[in-house]
Amino acid sequence: MQKPLLKHINLPEDLRQLKAEDLSQVAKELREFIINVVATKEGHLGASLGVVELTIALHYVFNTPEDLLVWDVGHQAYGHKILTGRKAIFDTNRQLNGISGFPKRSESEYDAYGVGHSSTSISATLGMAIASQLKGENRHHIAVIGDASIASGMAFEGLNHAGVTDANLLVILNDNAIGIDPSVGALKQYLTNVKKGTEKQDNIFEALNFEYSGPIDGHDLPLLISELERLKSVKGPKFLHVITTKGRGLKQAEEDQVKYHAPGKFNAKTGELHPKSSNNQQPPKYQDVFGETIVELALKNEKIIGITPAMPTGSSLKYMMDKIPERAFDVGIAEQHAVTLAAGMATQGMIPFCNIYSTFLQRAYDQVIHDVALQKLPVIFCLDRAGLVGEDGATHHGVFDLAYLNCIPNLVIFAPRDAIALRNILYTAQLGIDFPLAIRYPRGQGHLLDWKKPFKALEVGKGICLKKGNKLAVLSIGTMAKVVEDATVSQDVSHYDMQFIKPLDEDLLHEIFKHYELIVTIEDGTIVGGFGSSVLAFANTNGYKQPITVLGIEDKFVEHGSVTQLHKIQELDEESVKKKISDLLFLLNDS
Repeated sequence: MQKPLLKHINLPEDLRQLKAEDLSQVAKELREFIINVVATKEGHLGASLGVVELTIALHYVFNTPEDLLVWDVGHQAYGHKILTGRKAIFDTNRQLNGISGFPKRSESEYDAYGVGHSSTSISATLGMAIASQLKGENRHHIAVIGDASIASGMAFEGLNHAGVTDANLLVILNDNAIGIDPSVGALKQYLTNVKKGTEKQDNIFEALNFEYSGPIDGHDLPLLISELERLKSVKGPKFLHVITTKGRGLKQAEEDQVKYHAPGKFNAKTGELHPKSSNNQQPPKYQDVFGETIVELALKNEKIIGITPAMPTGSSLKYMMDKIPERAFDVGIAEQHAVTLAAGMATQGMIPFCNIYSTFLQRAYDQVIHDVALQKLPVIFCLDRAGLVGEDGATHHGVFDLAYLNCIPNLVIFAPRDAIALRNILYTAQLGIDFPLAIRYPRGQGHLLDWKKPFKALEVGKGICLKKGNKLAVLSIGTMAKVVEDATVSQDVSHYDMQFIKPLDEDLLHEIFKHYELIVTIEDGTIVGGFGSSVLAFANTNGYKQPITVLGIEDKFVEHGSVTQLHKIQELDEESVKKKISDLLFLLNDS
């Protein structure tokens, strides 16, 4: 019986003490370690299982952390974390106060660059390589990028620049034909042809002045080590094409790569997912409200188009892609293209619903301003994962959208308080609008079971009163309305759902400010430049003097943890809001 090896490996220098023939056993133990922890703690499984051999080979051949290793996105970096000093605390992965689910510079010297969004690795690693060259340092610089991420424009910008340098850069393409959903586009077909040996065109990477190697089997450790050793001596930009299987080593993860990208809890021995609650009376996720509603509307309105950049499952646009495939488009990891594609369609009378996670729309900010808002094109942005999203942490929280969209002329911003409001704004948008519209909603379930009500058109820029009180008024936006509703059930306060952040319902605001002695605003976005800031500006412009308390996300990056935990830390949970309002009422009544 072989002696266990992984338990003696705490850092890559320990790994390098082993004989090459022992590394296959390390790979087996590393897979088991990842599976056992993720089975109970949850996380991104398939990507890390697919690069176990590559991870071991990289740390075995290169002198990390002196040699700089950058993982694109970072979904695949669990093995890297375990081998670089975090094995003992890996069970805290993505937990509150635990290690991050992504490489993070402040966490370890082995995490050469902080990631979380895709397609940044080549540019960042090239920057490191040029800096090393300028400083006269002799070190290696490696970027590991997937076939979905390399199709993004930014990755090609990096390749284009790298090809005219003599920087010591190695780009490794981890080609498994899938990101979160299956990869799409012409580049995917090109890479498929390369793998099959049927590609007749010139090699695209050689055309960009890279020394191309591959494709090779990414699960063949001796071959990987041999090729990486050879490439160490090659000058200038190099490109290694590695073929892997996402989910390698767990049968179910190999067979259902989408589901096992981040499968939740499962049985580590059998791979079977833990069954969900058998209670069918569960409120739907907001993404599914969008997905089902857009199909319902598109079947009646032939002008409706659905667009998503590589998130058909996560956004539930998959429903439309299945039923109306000719009008639903997954454009790959290309947020800028998605926005301008939608703009082009809007010029021709189509009604494009561009569904992008809030945090990823940041990548297309210029396109929102220049290509959509400036031309006042009626593109409908459906911003999923708005607010705090939980365990993915700072790179994925959708807390900046209200602030970064709020300053853009012509753009209307709406946040539904529940599933019915989301359905109604989607319905309203497709009736015909002459302005761009952003609709932002959170990750996860709402609270309504009976949500498929008859459609009702909404009046743009109008808020509504949900509850009448006397001296204090709470103004909420989006799903924070439910928190306020629960927190103030026994309190003498008024509650208004403003619905639209832009334009604000100024008639209603005048009414509120003339009636109440104290105003509270609440939002699940940053307090700098968001909804509360707009209310403050309104009060200042109109000479209202009463105190205004702004509740929201503090001016700092929020780390990872459950949504419940993070809301509590940000004092946006029911208990905290109830206490805050009680304290304000006490001061108000005591004065």
